[in-house]
Parts: sequence; structure tokens; C-alpha cells
Amino acid sequence: MSTLKFANILLERNPRSLSYPSLYCKAEGPVIENEAAADGSWLLSTKGEYDFSTYFNSLSVQKLLKYTTATKFYLHLELKGAAAHVLQTKGGVFSAHPEPVKSVTADLTASDDWQNVDLELAVDDETVLVGFTIATEGQVAIRNSYYSVEYSGDLNPVEFVLSTTTFKKESFIENNIRLVKDQILGSGEEIADHFNMYVIDNGRTLDVDKLSDEHVHVRPNQNVGGAGGFTRGMIEAMEQAPEATNILLMDDDVAVSPESIKRTYNLLRLLKPEYKDAMISGAMLNYEIGEDQWEDTGYMTPKGAFAPAKPPLRLTKFDDIVYNETFRLPKTINPDQRYAAWWYCCIPIQVIKENGLPLPVFVRCDDAEYGVRCGKELITMNGLCIWHMSFHVRYNAAVERYQTTRNTMIAQCTTGFALHSDFMYELHNNIRLELKKFGYSNAELCLDAFEDFLKGPKFISQKGAAEKAFMQANKNKEKMFSFAEVQQQAKDLGLDGFDLRDIDRQLVDGDKPRTLVQRLEDYATNNGQRFLKNEGKGYAVIPVLGWTYPAGAIHGKKYLIVIDWYNKKGAIRVKDAKRYAAITKRYERDLKYYKKNVERLRKEYSDARAELTSIEYWKRYLDMD
Repeated sequence: MSTLKFANILLERNPRSLSYPSLYCKAEGPVIENEAAADGSWLLSTKGEYDFSTYFNSLSVQKLLKYTTATKFYLHLELKGAAAHVLQTKGGVFSAHPEPVKSVTADLTASDDWQNVDLELAVDDETVLVGFTIATEGQVAIRNSYYSVEYSGDLNPVEFVLSTTTFKKESFIENNIRLVKDQILGSGEEIADHFNMYVIDNGRTLDVDKLSDEHVHVRPNQNVGGAGGFTRGMIEAMEQAPEATNILLMDDDVAVSPESIKRTYNLLRLLKPEYKDAMISGAMLNYEIGEDQWEDTGYMTPKGAFAPAKPPLRLTKFDDIVYNETFRLPKTINPDQRYAAWWYCCIPIQVIKENGLPLPVFVRCDDAEYGVRCGKELITMNGLCIWHMSFHVRYNAAVERYQTTRNTMIAQCTTGFALHSDFMYELHNNIRLELKKFGYSNAELCLDAFEDFLKGPKFISQKGAAEKAFMQANKNKEKMFSFAEVQQQAKDLGLDGFDLRDIDRQLVDGDKPRTLVQRLEDYATNNGQRFLKNEGKGYAVIPVLGWTYPAGAIHGKKYLIVIDWYNKKGAIRVKDAKRYAAITKRYERDLKYYKKNVERLRKEYSDARAELTSIEYWKRYLDMD
């Protein structure tokens, strides 16, 4: 039997590790970088217990046994300093805290020389993950420590590509390139000899000569959105020599630990034959609250919305990292509707060859459609993740109302995406929601999207059409203003009682109860805009997020003051029954056309699939010929 180093014991210095050290080590004393030494060591600074049974430093043995040829597991530590006691821990399905494995220990005497600890870890049928603790009598240094696995058979040959698409986010992407060069290409580990990074620069703002080298390739590209950028990365990976076996797609505006990429590579080396076509999906952690997991694979709901498969988890809690590993898709989620988002998704090249390239939809739904289309096993694992800005920070009506509406419909007709989702229901719900909140511009974006879908595949297949449509949607969406401008607008409208100094998040995010009569009235009149119309009185303050519905707060109001508290912007909406009527009339006309032509459209989109997902089409689209 042979062994493979699988996962380094990870200690790193960045804003997330400093703010949330329990992702790495739960300790009775500080764990600090040993800057006086040149050996990459860290200091367990004082007497106490240091628990490495954490999100990044536990080992996911249950999943390794399921997905890989691993048969046994080992821990290697290098320590020096005060006397120390090393103890294995484990976690089972119902473990609230790490459980000690008293049969697997090591004792070290105080020494100024480095001492090795090598333990074979005890794993039984109930073990989900394993970890370890180090109890010290004083300061102890640690370096070059890792988990290794014994495996059967041969390792899989892997040529690994990391592809990221960027548009004028230089600070993020340049930092990630630096991390790749320092900690992957400069690591001395096997991955360095089988690794290439393609940076698809849709904004054409990066310094190609400065950033590129033998293994990092910056490719200036047209502004073809994430879909076009990642497709360019796929083509580059297929055409490099030697051809890539797997491509990791990763967003540009993320923070990532290079250790996650190394573990992904090692996982690929070990996969059993029956899982070689699986996709490896990394979780999205909250960039601002670094211990919170937002999504670890998603799915399309029956009503046509994107949703995370798992509930929110706090990854500094041991029971949550066990839950993260043992999660099983509930029966309420159709497995045919599940996908892995492209903030961190590793796809076998063979799967791309079998299923074609993405659809040319610019942004939104491209990753979900592709994951559902391919229908492969999705492998997740603690420690495989990125940190991404939370969605409320990035809310954009041009994306949520135009791109999402149009692209989900196109995808369903073209490739059979999410056949158990009703995107017409989602369209109707979003229009109704925007109209009730007087979001007329954003309701019109939904109709713009619907009408562009109704144009058929010739519209979306035209070079530049997707970018132009998205730019137009950004122009047409509701305009947001600075708080000072909102205050002046309120004064001009005669809202003398409105003072932004009185506004706080409690008011913005709050709501009021409605009586049954009020609920029926709102349902029948769409908040006083049809049948028994009324101008309304006064104002309410509501959040900018399109999916919120503070029904009681907005009932009977004439003005709605929309607040984006995070970006310190806002807008004032005024009830307009005439505009409401024009939008509903337009919607009724569009629905009539849809019902008459839907079967034709489905056939046209389906017939266009082969071309739209072909290498030949995409090379022309990207000017790569």
C-alpha cells in the first residue's frame, strides 16, 4: 500500500483567520506566526490545550472512504518546545463536541529540537471526521504538519486548471494570483507540476506581462460576462498541452485559501472510478462574517427560485461541521434540480466534452443550468470553500429581475433545465411583488426579460447581444440616490415629517400586522392600484431587496422610501395607478403571445442547443478563430 499527503494542517494570517481563529484552532492561548523563524512555523504560545478538530483542520474520513480509494489515515506533526501531549479526536453523527480517542496519543518531552509525531488514526463505522488536540506545558512550535492517507490501486493522473473570470476587480484577482504563485506553484508539492491558471480578463485592465508566467496565463477577452469568460477558460483548458483533466471555475471577487485548491487536487487523485465524473463543489462562506456558511450546493425550487440546499451553518461550531459532512438531500428537494455554483466548482473535462459548453447568457443561471444539465454527483467537503460578499450587499435589479427572468426561461427551453420549476409562476410573482411596492421600473425589467425570451434563440445567439441587453437593463433599473439627495426629494414632495436621521435598520427591516380585511383589500386591489383605486396616504420605509414584502408597512401608503442601508443609498417611489395599468396591460399582451407561441419557441430553443453549446460557435463568439 502507498500513502499520499492529503491535507496540510492549516494556519494562515489573513482578516478571516484573525477574526475567526476557531475555523482553524480552538485554543486556550494565542496561535501566532513565528516571524523570527524562516521555516514556516507557528507558535502555540502558552500552556494550554489547542484543539485542531475544526472546519479546516479536521479530516473528513467518512467522505474519503465513500468517494476515494483511501483505506487508512495518518497524522504527521513536527513540534518543538515545551512538553506536549497529542490526542486524536473524532466526531460522529450526534457529536456536539470532539470526542477523545484515548488509544491514539503521543507524549513529547521538552526539547529545543524538532520532534516528529506519526500516528495511525482510529476510524470506525460511526466516525464522520477526525481531528486532534495538543496539550502543552508551555510554548510549542509547530510546522510541516499534515494528514496523509493510505490508498489502494493507482493514483489518477490529474492535469489541473484553475480558471477565473474578472471584470475590473484588480485588487481581488491580483491578490489571488499572488497566493497561487506563492503557495501553489511555489509550494514544492506535486500540484505545482500539474497546474495552470487562466485569468480571463473581460475588462482588459490587467497587466498581462507583469502577471503572466509559465503557469499563470492572463487572457484579455471581450466583455462576455461570467458565462463567456468561464467558457473561454474551458476551451483553453481543453486545448492546452497536456490537455487538462479537470477545471476549477472560481469567481474573481472572492477570498480563497490555496489549501482548498490543493485538497481539491489531492481528492481528484484519489477518486474511485465510479466518481471520476463527479463535480467538486466548494462552499460559499460570508466574506464579512467569515464563520457563516451561506451555501454549499443549491437547487431550483418548484416555484422557480434559486435556493441553498443546506440551512445556514456556523462553521466554528463542532456540531455544525459534523452536520455539514453528514447532510443528505431531503425528499423535498428533487436531486435533478441540484447544482454547484461557479464561485468554486471543479468539473472534469470529459464531462464538458460530453455535455457541451455553457449557454451564452452573460451572467446569472449559467452555472445552475450547467450543473443541472450535466447531472453529476456533487462532492462537498469541509475545508473546500471561498469567502464571498453576501447577497444583500450585491443586490442588483438588472440581475435579479432581467437576467434571472430571461435566462431561466431560455435555459429551460434549450436544455431542459429545472423541468420541475415553474418560471412563469416566478415571473408572475416578481411582477406582482414589484407592483405592490410601486417598483414600476423593476417590474418593467421583468417584462423586458420576458419579451427578449419571446424573441427566440436568434436574439441571444448574436454576438454582443447579451452584453448590450445587460447594459440596457442596468440603465432601465430603478435609480438609487445618495441619502442627501433622498432627503431633498422628500422635502420637494412635501414629506415634511421625513428625516433620515430618524431612520435605522430596525425601521427599514420592520413590518406591521394586517387585518384580514386589509389582506383581502391588498390582494384584490394590488395595494390600491386597481378596481377601488386610492391615492394612499403618508409613506413607509422599506428595504431595497426585491424579495422582501413588508405588506403591513406598505398598506395604504402613497410613498415608499426604499433604503439600501449597506451602500447608503435610497429612492422614493410614488404610487402611480396609470403606470400600474400600463404595465399590467403590457403583461397581458405578452402572456397572450406566449400562450400562442410557446410550443414553437420551445422547439426553436431546443433545436439551437447543439450550436449554442458547441466549441465552433463559442470560438466565433469569442473571436478565438
